[in-house]
Amino acid sequence: MRRAIQAVALAAMVWRGVGRAQVVQEYLTLPDRSALVAEQKALVISRGTAEDGVPSIEVDATKRFQTVDGFGFALTGGTAELMMGMPAEKRLALLKELFGKDGIGVSYVRLSIGASDMNAFVYSYDDLPEGQEDRGLEKFSLGEDLKYVVPVMQEVERIRPGIAVLGSPWSAPAWMKTNGKVKGGELKPELYGVYAEYFVRYLEAMRAKGVVVGAITMQNEPLNPKNTPSLVMSAEQQTVFLRDDLGPALRKAGLKTKVVLYDHNCDKPGYAETVLSDAKAAAFADGSGFHLYGGKVAAMSEVHDRFPRKNLYFTEQMIVDAKGATELKIAAPVSRVVIGAMRNWSRNVLLWNLAADASFGPHTKDGGCPVCEGAVTIDGEVVTRNLAYWTLAQVSEFVRPGDVRVGSSEVEGLSDVAFVRRDGKRVLVVANTSDVAKKFVVKDGGRGFVAELAAGAAGTFVW
Repeated sequence: MRRAIQAVALAAMVWRGVGRAQVVQEYLTLPDRSALVAEQKALVISRGTAEDGVPSIEVDATKRFQTVDGFGFALTGGTAELMMGMPAEKRLALLKELFGKDGIGVSYVRLSIGASDMNAFVYSYDDLPEGQEDRGLEKFSLGEDLKYVVPVMQEVERIRPGIAVLGSPWSAPAWMKTNGKVKGGELKPELYGVYAEYFVRYLEAMRAKGVVVGAITMQNEPLNPKNTPSLVMSAEQQTVFLRDDLGPALRKAGLKTKVVLYDHNCDKPGYAETVLSDAKAAAFADGSGFHLYGGKVAAMSEVHDRFPRKNLYFTEQMIVDAKGATELKIAAPVSRVVIGAMRNWSRNVLLWNLAADASFGPHTKDGGCPVCEGAVTIDGEVVTRNLAYWTLAQVSEFVRPGDVRVGSSEVEGLSDVAFVRRDGKRVLVVANTSDVAKKFVVKDGGRGFVAELAAGAAGTFVW
């Protein structure tokens, strides 16, 4: 055992020898919580493995798809505030559990540029009294982020240097918007250049604090005016903003920050396709980001098929336990989100809020999220690990940045995704979404092994 989390060992999967046999190790999560990413008895790998009537998952390492950038959560202002309220040694222990070498392997975080709806209140980095403007951004300051977000991220960087970071704004400063409010409205066309410079200032200011934001989106949920804060940005507006202002501003500043388009649901893949159809705008775009509150995750493959040279990212999804649930319904989110995104060309999986309190706060008023459970619940010094935590842990410790997704077939009632790690090992994540136990054979070339998953269970196998 490498460590214990709630008395459950979470270990890296390694080859071991049993006599002349080679074995694979399985880490299992069961709906009754009796196993939480827990090591199981090693399975023997043999040649010519087959059983009559038992379906096979065939892994094909010769079929290589996207490289993995990482797995993680949104580290919102509310998350950081709760963490900074913990005793220092308790916070450090939690951060090491999440990001450390002996933790669950979180390798990617999403930050809000300014406040999100999971902040105690709304702020930007250049807030002014109504009717005033600051086109020179003379009053720009990281301000509120210096209290919570930056200190937590500095600790994360010490634990996991060079962690991947995506920044997403929920709104421009109110004075830059057509309605002058933090909720809804659009960016004033005459201030596109100013807002582009605002991004540059943010990236440079964070870098000066030791936090390198390697990628940004231009707007979280650009078609949703209901969050507080929020801003509406059409595909046509995003095209112009990127092509004429943001892209050139980043280039002029010498910043190599990746720009990710869209950052909204899979029901509107045409949004990203519109921007990418403009050659000048597309030249500044690394790829497109998606959520899954609407539509089907296969929409990501649609965008890939049209623009195969552009990357795809899964930038947000809230995963919560049903109120009063006693079972951990692990198979559904592992299948729908983790496996679904990976099988549709995503380079990462980012789930929503890393931490909330027992009342799902802090969040903003009149447009904040009152039902956004954190991956962990922080209640003073007490930390509870929830469904989103275990969903990510099923893959994040075992599949690392730089690993590559490879081919794998699927079996009715089971969903899966396979990877080849940089050390040459295979990783297979399987979720049993059916209501009965499923026995199956995993084949890799001329060798294989037999496994079984209980109804609603998820397992990770490495050999």
